[in-house]
Amino acid sequence: MKSVKQNLNHIQSIIDQQSPEQNINMIAVTKYVSNERKIEAYDAGLRHFGENRVEGFNETFNLLADKKDCVFHFIGTLQSRKVKEIIDYVDYIHSVDRLSLAKEINKRASRPIDCLIQVNVSGEESKHGIPMDDLDTLIERIVDMENIHVVGLMTMAPINSNDEQLTHIFSTLKNLKDEINNKYDTIQMTELSMGMSQDYHIALKHGATMLRIGTTLVGE
Repeated sequence: MKSVKQNLNHIQSIIDQQSPEQNINMIAVTKYVSNERKIEAYDAGLRHFGENRVEGFNETFNLLADKKDCVFHFIGTLQSRKVKEIIDYVDYIHSVDRLSLAKEINKRASRPIDCLIQVNVSGEESKHGIPMDDLDTLIERIVDMENIHVVGLMTMAPINSNDEQLTHIFSTLKNLKDEINNKYDTIQMTELSMGMSQDYHIALKHGATMLRIGTTLVGE
């Protein structure tokens, strides 16, 4: 197995080649990797860590809590009843996809939380996220919530997507972000969370600012 530093250098070289002027945050998705590997990721220079389960999030936070420069992302489906378990520690929630979840975040948070709205661009039934047709309605309902700071959009592409399908999904999400920024004076989205181990190189071409990378970066 290659070291995290070797993987990081390889991915960073691709980012530098494809998006030299774009500020990209590489999120190390540490699901199922050992605590030793998480520490190795930190020592390699990674500062953004993402988990898609509440239990995994809390484990990673507790491991790295003394590293004051870490940024913690929750990137998976979040049940409303579990918001209280992460709300005091999370920096970004990528998976806001319904009004009930937004209300719970707003109620539980003691400060504004940077949130991304998860959009099901592909329309695949197994994918979470709000349908594109319902995005405007959700934004209108949450835009005035004092503890919800909408900073961008997130999507996941079907794992078997070809390059043409990926291009459509990622370019569509970017267009949605631009449309929202033009429509709402009180929202200025800057983030596009899209691109994982198998497709981040295509996401970069369409304005990704947050890459959620697990296997290719930190290993299985």
